[in-house]
Amino acid sequence: MARNIRATHNEQLRDPEIAAEYLSEALEDGDAAVILMALRNIAEAQEDGISGLAERAHLGRESMYKMLSTSGNPKLSSFTKLIHGLGLKLKVEAESNHRPVI
Repeated sequence: MARNIRATHNEQLRDPEIAAEYLSEALEDGDAAVILMALRNIAEAQEDGISGLAERAHLGRESMYKMLSTSGNPKLSSFTKLIHGLGLKLKVEAESNHRPVI
């Protein structure tokens, strides 16, 4: 029997290492819609769903749905709570080809 692609995708995104890599690629892209889509995909993959994630992130369920919608525009504070609720952390690195302006 063929395995459901969405189920496989969700199973993989439950792995924090894979989720971190997936979200890092979206952040590298820099497009807000791509970043929101990646966050939404990771959130929907959680075994306890959006409601469980909202509780872990200390955010309201309705706020979580609005934030992750295609028209969502989360505040930085909500974004960081969501990241921590997913068991992830953000890391900033210097661009290797960027020269600082002096």
